Amino acid sequence: MTQTPDNNKIRILIVDNHPLFRQGLKHAFQETPDMVVCGEAENGDHVVETVQTGEFDVVLLDIAMPGKNSLEVLREIRSQKPDLAVLILSMHPEEQYAVRFIRSGASGYLTKESAPGLLLDAVRKVARGGKFASRAVLEKLAFHPKELNPTPHLKLSQREFEVFCKISEGLTLGEIASQLSLSIKTISTHRSRILDKMGMNSNAELIHYALDRSLVKNFTPPNPAE
Repeated sequence: MTQTPDNNKIRILIVDNHPLFRQGLKHAFQETPDMVVCGEAENGDHVVETVQTGEFDVVLLDIAMPGKNSLEVLREIRSQKPDLAVLILSMHPEEQYAVRFIRSGASGYLTKESAPGLLLDAVRKVARGGKFASRAVLEKLAFHPKELNPTPHLKLSQREFEVFCKISEGLTLGEIASQLSLSIKTISTHRSRILDKMGMNSNAELIHYALDRSLVKNFTPPNPAE
């Protein structure tokens, strides 16, 4: 859904596959005199089409959507409209994704657990051309813009990173395949590439790495019968 843009306000496109969450954001912005929601999208393909046809100042982009993965979407937005601000609004902790997305062209990163006032501040800042993230992330971007020896998990593609996190949470290949709507063979191939890129030999090493760096919050040991 796209509304007529209001050029006197910050024009926002909300991208999230959960209607109730989009509705909650719309309600928050309705109470803010300098912002207006001009469009909504529920998946990666939809947002690319919407950006092509609409006029927006800020895209609020969730990173866990069906269809095209969010890094692909971000790159397409940057290609089509390089001046359009993209603020990542995610359920995932900042340390998992923020640096990756900002280096790929996002204007900022915020978790969905953030206070509403912080979200409004972030939208205003990125709409003015600024960057929004925690001090730790911004310092890492400023002082290590081109790491010669990047943290191993930063070598992974977006899909590989998703699989890596799910392995690190204790999910079986079958469970991961079901959640991502992919075949077990595809997930197995991703796992092999993850181990190769990160220089590791087993799921146990991946799990230890992820827990040591707080990349996952919870680990559930898989059922031995599986």
